[in-house]
Amino acid sequence: MPRHVAIIMDGNGRWAKARRLPRLAGHKQGAEAVRRTVRAAGEMGLEALTLYAFSSENWRRPATEIADLMGLLRSYIRAELRELDRNNVRLVIIGDYVRLDRDLVAMLEDARRQTAGNDGLTLAIALNYGSQDEMVRVVRAIAEEARAGRLDPAAIDCEAIEARLDTAVLPPLDLLIRTSGEQRLSNFLLWQAAYAELLFVDTLWPDFDGAALASAIESFAGRMRRYGGL
Repeated sequence: MPRHVAIIMDGNGRWAKARRLPRLAGHKQGAEAVRRTVRAAGEMGLEALTLYAFSSENWRRPATEIADLMGLLRSYIRAELRELDRNNVRLVIIGDYVRLDRDLVAMLEDARRQTAGNDGLTLAIALNYGSQDEMVRVVRAIAEEARAGRLDPAAIDCEAIEARLDTAVLPPLDLLIRTSGEQRLSNFLLWQAAYAELLFVDTLWPDFDGAALASAIESFAGRMRRYGGL
């Protein structure tokens, strides 16, 4: 059983296009898939689930689609916060999310505070997240600490970097899943995925559910992880 699973939720647009529906319909069904998957992850006993919800590159999309996505995020928080708290889920936000609209940032921070004491599944939502941006922020922080004399450059190692990543509060990443058949990481958890198992599935994200998550975990269980050894 993996401790930490991350998912690149891909395929909303293609799901809608195949049904001759607007892209918003695909995103709405994608939100339903989030509900199903979070519920299943908690029931399976996963320690952490990280979902790639909005990347730092997604700002290149049309303004109307971005507004739709942010609206769905607001709706998800309002509709699901009580259930997340009731199910002992702790919400964590990774990425430079403070650049989002002020009211949305306030909602996210309130949801995070409200669930901070829960000790079941940790649900990490990646918002305005890009792994390269995360690494740049870490390097800048380390450089500032070194310049101020609070950090010896000779003491900088992998642990020092990991302690400053957005994911420092999460267990090491075990399994990274991407839906829709695409086979790339798209600037997601590049450092964290160094020894994670990667699984690319053809299922479009709106069709993903607890059974698909269980199948992915079964695939993970059959793999041999050597971490460079024999």
